[in-house]
Amino acid sequence: MKFVVSSTTLLKHLSTINGAITSNPVVPILENFLFEISDGMLKLYASDLQTSMSTELPVEANKKGSIAVPAKILLETLKNLPEQPVTFTIDENTYSVEISSDNGRYKLAGENATDFPKVPPFRNTHSFDISTDVLGRAITSTIFATGNDELKPAMTGVYLSMDDSSITFVATDSHRLVRFRRTDIKPGLNSIILPKKALMLLRASLPSENTVVNVEYNDSNASFSFNNVRLTCRLIDERFPDYENAIPQNNTNKLIINRLDFLNSMKRIYIFANKTTHQVRLKISGSELQISAEDLDFSNEANERLTCEYHGEDMEIGFNAKFLIEVLSHLDCTDVKLTLSAPNRAGLVMPTENNDSEDILMLVMPVMLSSYAT
Repeated sequence: MKFVVSSTTLLKHLSTINGAITSNPVVPILENFLFEISDGMLKLYASDLQTSMSTELPVEANKKGSIAVPAKILLETLKNLPEQPVTFTIDENTYSVEISSDNGRYKLAGENATDFPKVPPFRNTHSFDISTDVLGRAITSTIFATGNDELKPAMTGVYLSMDDSSITFVATDSHRLVRFRRTDIKPGLNSIILPKKALMLLRASLPSENTVVNVEYNDSNASFSFNNVRLTCRLIDERFPDYENAIPQNNTNKLIINRLDFLNSMKRIYIFANKTTHQVRLKISGSELQISAEDLDFSNEANERLTCEYHGEDMEIGFNAKFLIEVLSHLDCTDVKLTLSAPNRAGLVMPTENNDSEDILMLVMPVMLSSYAT
């Protein structure tokens, strides 16, 4: 079997799916890309059993066939070749792969393609379309809040709650929670939990130009298809926490402040906070927000004052600065609204103005300040 392809085009396609290959695969065959040629098209596959990615490109080929090619050595070779046609010659008896370029020849040992795990066919599926812009925003806005505790697998992914009026992406690690809702997508009544790795790979492979992503899913798997790329992943088969009950409904104290001013102040104060608790203190009085932190072990302390718009009772509340900085960093609005009810209740952070069809809410749990400890 022989085919000719552009070195840079092949490298671009392989780089798109390379993230699906793990450094310590369950079975050695997963250290390879699967090449399949049929009707002048080269289909490329990469997998770690939980997540699989595929793409395709046209090539000059003399016949159809398949081979598993070592991913690392192939990528390194292509990265160091200038743009030029390269010829792959595969011996289907020994599975050896020879790459011929203007510069020379390179020979490597492939493997039998039949050993490469195939993506199971989808049955009983549901589907909907979403733009890459919206999907990218939804992933970026939520994925940072997922948990890492393997004893709580549901929290290690992003929950998609779908109905006839909206689609909602939710992530939480029990210290913070993000709810991203779009009312211009109405996929029907279902809910699934998507794993973090698959979403990170998906976000990295989304094209810069806005296009349509077709999402297909059933009870055990989900796939995302756009352009010539397809990502398939296994769903997290767990029950997601009742997140709606965690969102306080009667936060009567409302603070409005410039997001960047608040964020930059938090980043400076964070430097002086205790390196274990990362605790910062917010003291709100009238139209003034005082942010302070101290690390008694090293006699470090800092405080700043910011002007804000505040409606409510004077309050002191503590937060983990790390979590608050992440929340503020993942909003792209000018001003944010922080709503509070009591020093021991969660605070809600949200843009002062939302897109007509988009609603984003971020929740941060407080930390107990020494002045409130009993």
